Amino acid sequence: MIVRQAHITDLELIVPLFDQYRVFYGQASDLNRAKVFLEARFQHKESIIFVAFKEYIPVGFLQLYFSFSSVSLESTLILNDIYVNRNYRNLGVGSSLLKNAQEYCRKNQYKGLALETATDNPAQKLYEKLGWTRDSHCFHYFWPAK
Repeated sequence: MIVRQAHITDLELIVPLFDQYRVFYGQASDLNRAKVFLEARFQHKESIIFVAFKEYIPVGFLQLYFSFSSVSLESTLILNDIYVNRNYRNLGVGSSLLKNAQEYCRKNQYKGLALETATDNPAQKLYEKLGWTRDSHCFHYFWPAK
C-alpha cells in the first residue's frame, strides 16, 4: 500500500472516494459538486489531503484543515474527513492514512491533530491505539446557520 499527499492532479482519483464518503454520511451522491468542492480546497490551499493506493487503485483518503490555538499561539490541524472504500476496510488503510497525517503534523511542527467522531464510531479504538485521547473536560457545541 502507498499513502501520499494528494495534489490537484489527483482530483479525478479522489472525487469518487469523496463522494462515497458523503453518501456514507447520508448525503445524495453528487460527483460534480464533490469535484468543485475539492478543487476549491486545492486551489485555495485550504486543506491537506492524503490518498491511499492499493495496487495503484485509490482506496481511501484523509483530509486535514488548518486551525489555530490562540492560547498556545500555535497552528493545529483538524482531521475532518477520513474514508476507506468498504472493500478495503480492515486491511490497515485507515491506520496508514492516520500515521501519515501524524507524521505530516510532526514534520511541519503543528501543535497536534484534532478530530470529532460519532459516539458509536468503531474507529475510536483505532484512534486511541494511535495516541489520540478523548476530551472529557469540555463539550462540543454547534450553531446551525441554516
